[in-house]
Amino acid sequence: MIKYIFVFLSLLSYLSANVLQNAIDKAPIGSILKLPAGVYKGSIVINKPITIVGKEDGVIIDGEGNGTVITIKGSFITLKNLKIVGSGDRHENLDSAIKMSDGKQCEISHCKIDDCLFGIDMQMVSNSIIENNSITSKDFDLGLRGDGLRLWYSNDNIIKENSLIKSRDMVVWYSHGNKIVKNYGRENRYSLHFMYAGKNLIKDNTYELNSVGIFFMYSKDSIAIGNVIKSSLGATGMGIGLKDVTNFTLKNNTVLYNAQGLYIDRSSFDPGTHNWIIGNNILYNAEGLHFHSISENNIIKNNTIMGNIEDIVNDSRGSKTDKNDIVGNYWDKYEGFDVDGDNIGDTPHKVYQYADQLWVYNPDVKFFYASPVITLLNFLAKLAPFTKPLFLMEDEKPKVKIKG
Repeated sequence: MIKYIFVFLSLLSYLSANVLQNAIDKAPIGSILKLPAGVYKGSIVINKPITIVGKEDGVIIDGEGNGTVITIKGSFITLKNLKIVGSGDRHENLDSAIKMSDGKQCEISHCKIDDCLFGIDMQMVSNSIIENNSITSKDFDLGLRGDGLRLWYSNDNIIKENSLIKSRDMVVWYSHGNKIVKNYGRENRYSLHFMYAGKNLIKDNTYELNSVGIFFMYSKDSIAIGNVIKSSLGATGMGIGLKDVTNFTLKNNTVLYNAQGLYIDRSSFDPGTHNWIIGNNILYNAEGLHFHSISENNIIKNNTIMGNIEDIVNDSRGSKTDKNDIVGNYWDKYEGFDVDGDNIGDTPHKVYQYADQLWVYNPDVKFFYASPVITLLNFLAKLAPFTKPLFLMEDEKPKVKIKG
């Protein structure tokens, strides 16, 4: 009888074993595991250089609602063409589809991640490629989801052509030299959030229907070029935000249909430095450029600023909006002429706050923002000012026609 019980238990252990983990453990370094379609048990650990590829569609690795589905530690590890589902839901454990750490030259590509709290969590990973993945979090309220993609002390990576939908954020913290190109984000909180990060390239991404498109904090020496950020949701929905940043270039981006197009807070931050905001389309936002706190030494040139309810907003008394170099932009609210036909207005474009100071400094009045009441008060104040208007900025050489 004891012999039969032993055989039964051995057979039960074999049937419930993690077949994929066994294959990984037995594979020599440098192996390529090509998986046929089927469902494989998750909670696997990879700690040596190997490649796992779904050789056909329908290769699913299921975490069954427990912990992290795939844990990677080390270098030269590749995952391709896999569907990864069913992580746990514990934020304190960063339950993820894929958790990577302490490696370089890894690759995650053509994977579909669904029903995982966090998507791809990268900690101290460098010179790696994250490309053409589709990532969605669990079906939780926005603030309770995990981040779709998370870089932590991870440098010189290529993040390309990924889709992050209904996750929380994509974060790049303490991470430098990364190329973030042609990604798509929708219905997230922050589609892209930087903190203490430098020398990153953010190019040709599209972000829509988020709370915030791109936000940069406490960072420097980065370039954002050719991105499209639109329809950020909520009363404070933001296209691009800059807080305490230095030596940034924002060029040829399109920012439209947001509550706040471009938000600038204490930037440029380091004394004697600049940010360059050049050639952007800032279109049809409630507020085109919103300045908060003392923000000066920004070079704002050759932008198209059109269709916004307010072009410039300054919500901080005593700040220095006029201490920015603002020249050569197209303003659809410009009221001057171009007699000599050189596409430069004959008189400067000056922006003042009139009765709209009421809602800028008093949140209770903001209920009437963009209402006929405020519009009428602004009109009357321009005709016969009942208070001294607040001078915001001057463009000495406004463009008369839209560039290009």
